[in-house]
Amino acid sequence: MLISLLASAATGPDFELGLALIPGSVRVEVTDTRTGSHPPGPGAVKPPCPLAESGRGLLMVGALAARWEVLDRDPPPGRTVRAEVDVPGWLGIARRVGA
Repeated sequence: MLISLLASAATGPDFELGLALIPGSVRVEVTDTRTGSHPPGPGAVKPPCPLAESGRGLLMVGALAARWEVLDRDPPPGRTVRAEVDVPGWLGIARRVGA
């Protein structure tokens, strides 16, 4: 669900999806080359009108992710929305997979 929410924030056919397993978390990144204003970051997302048909994606990202942020794309233009979901017991999982 988180990947779908982040990917829907990307506009146009030119976007990149990144997934990474980092200690204790799974990181999901969606990068696009959109110019113009960036979406609001954590703490700045305003809820839409109750009957609006869109505008809830980043609110849901904030509810599902332990951490998330909006970064400028390097190289420009564009932006990256990055979210991390904590994985309880990740060390035990990593040991079982590596065994």
